[in-house]
Amino acid sequence: MAEEQAKKNNFQLQRLYLKDLSYEAPNTPDVFKKEWKPEVNLEVNNSSTIVKDNVHEVVLKVTVTAKVEDSVAFIVEVQQAGLFTIEGIEGVQLEHVLKGVCANILFPYVREVVSDVVSRGTFPQLLLQPINFEAAFAEQIRRQQAQLKGEGEATH
Repeated sequence: MAEEQAKKNNFQLQRLYLKDLSYEAPNTPDVFKKEWKPEVNLEVNNSSTIVKDNVHEVVLKVTVTAKVEDSVAFIVEVQQAGLFTIEGIEGVQLEHVLKGVCANILFPYVREVVSDVVSRGTFPQLLLQPINFEAAFAEQIRRQQAQLKGEGEATH
């Protein structure tokens, strides 16, 4: 029976691709005159859509904004995507694969693009810290369950 289940479950990466890239350095060259002590803001989102049958497109969107002395040095927006075949996985497990596993696969490519684009703008190299999307998803589920439990206790 375990062999039958293993045959039904299928997870395959079909393709990785850069879906969108935007770079702005609106305050150059003046920003180059300032001491480089940037305040860096990172926004991360991921989404998924079903392309056909069991093929999902997962898009990891990262926006990095660096400011120096309240002046925007650069903004980088990257949408790294992948096509994944996922069969035999449903519900919360499917959500975990899409938001955790797939995002973990895509993130190193996002890091590389951000580092490359920032360097091409002649700013010091920027390496984004790794993110454990599976742990973040588990924490999100834990919070949702705690909230539901708290709401359930409040109605009693």
